[in-house]
Amino acid sequence: QVQLVESGGGLVQAGGSLRLSCAASGSIFSINVMGWFRQAPGKQRELVATLTSGGSTNYADSVKGRFTISRNNAKNTVYLRMNSLKPEDTAVYYCNTRPYGGSWANYWGQGTQVTVSS
Repeated sequence: QVQLVESGGGLVQAGGSLRLSCAASGSIFSINVMGWFRQAPGKQRELVATLTSGGSTNYADSVKGRFTISRNNAKNTVYLRMNSLKPEDTAVYYCNTRPYGGSWANYWGQGTQVTVSS
């Protein structure tokens, strides 16, 4: 089983930047896709960005051009660089994994809180 631990959140002013980290451990060899999700109070969890083992990326329209998902395979870590942050980005951010053609894992870590102030 894969264990995922998010970190790097915090409180920043609008226009600021943060880099979130997702450390993976356990049975990581079957992972094909990594994703970042976020959930704000009273709202559904939404997919923010994905990264495949082949390096393909996808982003939600709301973050395209501002967020960048990347990885360090040696560290088994996936990152989300968040630039030009807006108050609307305030949420708890989670990472998750899935195989190609498969489902996202049904377990979620603690997430990391991102709060963007005006």
